[in-house]
Amino acid sequence: MKQESYELFTSASLQEIIEVLAKELKLRNEKEFWGDKVVPFSEAILSVLVPLRDAGRLFNPEGKSVDTLTPELFLDWSDFVSLKSLAFKIQKSDEDIDLSLLGSYLNRFNVNLEDESLDFPISSYNLHQGVSNVIKSLL
Repeated sequence: MKQESYELFTSASLQEIIEVLAKELKLRNEKEFWGDKVVPFSEAILSVLVPLRDAGRLFNPEGKSVDTLTPELFLDWSDFVSLKSLAFKIQKSDEDIDLSLLGSYLNRFNVNLEDESLDFPISSYNLHQGVSNVIKSLL
């Protein structure tokens, strides 16, 4: 990971992080298919992680409290199963975090946000593994 990525995740706004990712995508000439996936996916994840960071309430997918938003923590949450669990954890918590962006994103990929036990299509998981790999290459 680049040092700039650590600095970005530590203190930048959601919009600043998204702009850097979009710029990196263009610089690397990634196929348009990936560009159309990376930005909304990153925005959905960060719409929750940045407010948690700012409130000093970050945690990893295993539920352990963490002090700093890092590219690695972001990538941990980019696993589609973990991302689904993040939405449910925030719903059940007393956190005052807007889940509309994340919820809308997950809904597009047939994630049931009413019943955590219901699965989503494996194709959604596979697609997001590819998206995560592209994001990792940008950071």
